[in-house]
Amino acid sequence: MNEDITISLPSLIHRIGRDAVKQAQGIARQYDCELKRVRRSRNWCIVGGAIQIQSCTAHLQAEQLQQLKAEDGQFRYLIQKLDTALLQHVDKLEPLDAKLVRLITNNPAITLGELMQLTQCTITEARLARFQADSW
Repeated sequence: MNEDITISLPSLIHRIGRDAVKQAQGIARQYDCELKRVRRSRNWCIVGGAIQIQSCTAHLQAEQLQQLKAEDGQFRYLIQKLDTALLQHVDKLEPLDAKLVRLITNNPAITLGELMQLTQCTITEARLARFQADSW
């Protein structure tokens, strides 16, 4: 859940241009993500936490809306690739606390061991989530 994910972006410079890639790299750095080339190929990838990549995508969408008049959707390809790739990592987008509480409310009979196995959390986090879910 806390692992970084890698999203492949083939032929990124050819699709959005060098200046847009440099701008996207700066935005990615703000969200602790790394937009980089794959070795010496023309392919690129973005590496970071799922939540950070989602935040970076939201920022890119905001940038595209602001610059819509200046350029015709320079980040459109990048945003589309990131959105479709994030659909595969939906389980990593939800914070651990919220996921634990959701699992407990969906199945009140779930044991702490099952919670720990499903979410790779500690016993303390599972107990806190059980307490939070019971206090609702």
